[in-house]
Amino acid sequence: MTTARRRFLLNAAAVSAAYTWPQVQAQTAPAQRQFNPQPGAWRTFEVTTRVDIQQAEGQTRVWLPVPSIDSDWQRSVASQYASNGQARMNSDAVYGARLLQVEFTPGEKKPWVELTSRIQTRNRAVDWAANKPVREDAGNLKFWTQPTALLPTDGIVRQTALEATRGAKTDVEKARALYDWVVRNSWREPKVRGCGEGDIKTMLETGNLGGKCADINALYVGLCRAVGLPARDVYGLRLAPSAFGYKELSGNPASLKGAQHCRAEVWLKDHGWVAADPADVAKVMRLETAEWIKDTQHPVVAPVNRALFGGWEGNWLGWNMAHDVALPGAQGPRLGFLMYPVCETADERLDSYSPDAFKYQITARELTV
Repeated sequence: MTTARRRFLLNAAAVSAAYTWPQVQAQTAPAQRQFNPQPGAWRTFEVTTRVDIQQAEGQTRVWLPVPSIDSDWQRSVASQYASNGQARMNSDAVYGARLLQVEFTPGEKKPWVELTSRIQTRNRAVDWAANKPVREDAGNLKFWTQPTALLPTDGIVRQTALEATRGAKTDVEKARALYDWVVRNSWREPKVRGCGEGDIKTMLETGNLGGKCADINALYVGLCRAVGLPARDVYGLRLAPSAFGYKELSGNPASLKGAQHCRAEVWLKDHGWVAADPADVAKVMRLETAEWIKDTQHPVVAPVNRALFGGWEGNWLGWNMAHDVALPGAQGPRLGFLMYPVCETADERLDSYSPDAFKYQITARELTV
């Protein structure tokens, strides 16, 4: 083979490699995902909770959360119910969280109750470029900076919040710094039961920041409150698949047992109540793919991490924002939050995290109106 011929083949191979290498890369690298919910049309859902008590003992009672939120992202339209017990609408005395309270006659062998609620919901996303002061009652904002039983704002919580926001001057900078700190330091722990307990002091003292939404988002809310930012948990339920194809950010409307999910809001003076959900970032990182993703810049995680500070997808309803809930007529202790059906018999409070323990089923259907 001549020298010229050999040089020609080597150059051709180099050119070929230069053009084929990016194609191979494109085939093997993770594809960039999309997650960019924007405010738009309202969606209407009908959500039904059915409870059947299998082993009623003596005086049996049931409490069901009822949609209590009316805002620019949710309308709680109406609720109706049926039961073979004495049922009535009630509410939490402090937060105004609505609930259906049912008492059954002792000796009733098959207590049941069915609650159907109609709500409208839509996506939300803050316009960070629009800096216009939002008016809000000062007393209301102060209320959302107060500690609760599971969200202390002193001690290690405040120390952590001050360290995480060091150098941040504006409320936006502080809220973002805390969001990034929670995403960076916490993780989704699938072994935690239900949505977790939200005991943030214990989490910080032990250094175990693994948990689920009621842990991770409570951590964000508590840290915000500790530096004077009004913040609150919003306890709710996923209703439908994500429009962006994320399986871990979806609900199966035919069976919503285990679809409970809480989110968070923080008050920023130029934007009002702003959505945040670091727990769902952690969920995508841990469960969306076969591998546990540790990098927030990963193409599967990055769009979710970016969008969930300031927005969320409207395939979800919010029940309420209540902490330390004293159920009217209950024998058992206060609840950290009201997001699940609750049942008591004469002997015990049944396990709300185990829907088959007292047979409850939640379903949803989207309506065209």
